[in-house]
Amino acid sequence: MQNQKNLVKKTSTKSTSTTSSKKTTKTIAESSTKTSTKSPKSTQNLIIVESPAKAKTIKNFLGQGYEVIASKGHIRDLPKFSFGIKIENKHFTPQYTIDEGHKDTIAQIKALAKNAKTTYIATDEDREGEAIGYHITQALDSSKPLSSYPRIVFHEITKTAISNALASPREIDMDKVNAQQARRLLDRIVGFKLSGLISSKISKGLSAGRVQSAALKIIVDKEREIRAFIPQDFFTISAVFDSVESELVIYKGKKLQKLDISSQSKADEMLEHLKSSSYTIAQITRKEKKVSTPPPFMTSTLQQAASSGLSYSPTRTMSIAQRLYEGVQTDKGTMGVITYMRTDSLNIAKEATQAARAHLAKVYGDKYVPQKPKIYTSKSKGAQEAHEAIRPTNIDFTPQIAKGYLKPDELKLYTLIYNRFLASQSEDALYETQSVSFATKTSPSEVSEFRANGRKLIFDGFYKILGNEDKDKLLPDLKQGEEITPSKITASKHTTEPPARYSEASLIKTLESLGIGRPSTYAPTVSLLVNREYISIQNRALIPQDSAFSVIELLEAHFNEIVDSAFSAGMEEKLDSIALKNASWQEVLWNFYEPFIAKIEQGKTNIASQKLAKPTGESCPQCGKELIVRKSRYGEFVGCSGYPKCKYIKRESNDLGSAIGEASEANGVCEKCGKPMVKKMSKRGEFLACSGYPACKNAKSLGEKKEAIALEGIACPECGKESIVQRMGRRGAFYGCKNYPKCKFTSPLKPTNTKCQKCGNIMGEKSLKSGEFLECLKCKNRVEI
Repeated sequence: MQNQKNLVKKTSTKSTSTTSSKKTTKTIAESSTKTSTKSPKSTQNLIIVESPAKAKTIKNFLGQGYEVIASKGHIRDLPKFSFGIKIENKHFTPQYTIDEGHKDTIAQIKALAKNAKTTYIATDEDREGEAIGYHITQALDSSKPLSSYPRIVFHEITKTAISNALASPREIDMDKVNAQQARRLLDRIVGFKLSGLISSKISKGLSAGRVQSAALKIIVDKEREIRAFIPQDFFTISAVFDSVESELVIYKGKKLQKLDISSQSKADEMLEHLKSSSYTIAQITRKEKKVSTPPPFMTSTLQQAASSGLSYSPTRTMSIAQRLYEGVQTDKGTMGVITYMRTDSLNIAKEATQAARAHLAKVYGDKYVPQKPKIYTSKSKGAQEAHEAIRPTNIDFTPQIAKGYLKPDELKLYTLIYNRFLASQSEDALYETQSVSFATKTSPSEVSEFRANGRKLIFDGFYKILGNEDKDKLLPDLKQGEEITPSKITASKHTTEPPARYSEASLIKTLESLGIGRPSTYAPTVSLLVNREYISIQNRALIPQDSAFSVIELLEAHFNEIVDSAFSAGMEEKLDSIALKNASWQEVLWNFYEPFIAKIEQGKTNIASQKLAKPTGESCPQCGKELIVRKSRYGEFVGCSGYPKCKYIKRESNDLGSAIGEASEANGVCEKCGKPMVKKMSKRGEFLACSGYPACKNAKSLGEKKEAIALEGIACPECGKESIVQRMGRRGAFYGCKNYPKCKFTSPLKPTNTKCQKCGNIMGEKSLKSGEFLECLKCKNRVEI
């Protein structure tokens, strides 16, 4: 252990003149000489990580005494095109393979490990990382004990963290590895067996998954609610007393509910009574109310905040966070600037808490530092509390300094993480809340009451860091017991609205609350549903497609446990138990597999096929066989019964006068091979393709090309040119610089020439339920129009 500490000290300092380091220096020099005779790339110690960016950052810290190489993710996995699991006597044996893309990487790692004195496994600290490390050891030499490959872990990629990790290595945790293997095998069993059944019963290409299908059911159930929703009209009654707006909350002794005033006639009757009544100021209350500081981010809350605040998808958020974790350029060289970003823990290292408190006192003053450090606990049942929340690794690397080093999207996310962490250690905000009741002068059983509420900020606390969009609503000085006359009493008509569809952020919040999936699975689950076209994203709302309903209806009828949120959450808890050495991964797999595979076998005969093969009486113009009506994931279509030998598809005639799917010279000839072009349809619209496909892959779009709409007189805030245009993306309209890709400015809000009073940047138009606003594109300062 002492020798390892000396090695760390040796490689992290330039000076070798001290007496304490002479022996270590000599040892490294001798070792380097010996290994260099065997191979020009030999090294004394080898560290294996997942990604090249992570490898590069760590190498910068350790210098010449270490070689750092990346495995580039999983080097072994189940085969892509076969089941890959051998099941005998209730025992599951995964048949891992190394794909072609990793064979050169393995050869390189083996060559370096052969000459290395010590080979360290330094993959990520979660179960996925533990499993990647295990597979690396098995690919190198499965006959060696795991203790031959010291395992080092760290929450952040900084010089201190790496040095501390090297000084205290451990063995690979096989319980974590087995938990990950159980997850992988469960997902393969469900995906391989159930997807095949669904494809055979509904349509080719459809699939199901353990977490994927549970998430899809949540989206489908919400859409069912929306479709079944029946709007209702209701009324509210308000009054103005001495310029104070108030709302009727009690009528003739009865507390009103939202839909109690359901008709115009009832509202008119109540208005007549209320206007003829006399009123007094019945009660005035003032209270102090604390608003607690928000906890630091974990994976799910970071994705939600980035979605609502920055309009980033979960996938984009995690991609940027990965770069910030693995290493970016800073004022102190290349290093990771945030801690590990796949976590469900809210723990904070003591050193980080102390640094945050010192920074708060220095920058904001002692009154913003609470008496005791803030400690947060995750509500997640399976939270891995040994991990940390997402926080900056160096509190002195402020967003103002980071602006000179980070890319724009990195800076935005880093600022979000930095400010949230700093706010989590600050003081609570303090409000004074006010409430005034205006009541009729009648008996308590017949009293009607209007109520007005106000509040003002007494101490801004953490809002000093995060900002506060709420404006003070102050009530005038009134005297309890005095008579008062309303200047106006009116009734307003409203209509109930259907529940809102899930956004990516709100879906992740729901998955987390139900215990479905874990931090590493949230973003991939949403991306998978989009990529497989079970859902589409329109104006940030998740909309299920027809194929989603077909699959979920089949699963609800025959495999309800797959889409049951309680079952999915229970399975996650079992996987947690495996990682904690409280359950056998083989038993967990068998207890799931035995009843599941029995249902699969029953389903092959008992589930009715939903596939269509209805004759049309027409002949295929290409091969002469009969045309039939079929059903695909995109709906019904007419195709050749000779499929797959003949791939002819007929479409209804369009307004251009030619049938989509028929090859004709009227569509033109291919300029590459001379064959006639054929009209086809994709999710992006009509296009012309060469009838010689797949030998010739020439294609042309027939859709109208949408020109970017220029915003006149508004200069780009990044490059300064008058070049902002409106474009259409997969998530709807957005605004960007015309000079892309030279200038990469984008905004979901329509930019204006109004300047922000706080930072001087331009502001954009934003519509909310509470009204129309201008919001700064940089600091998010919001002003009501």
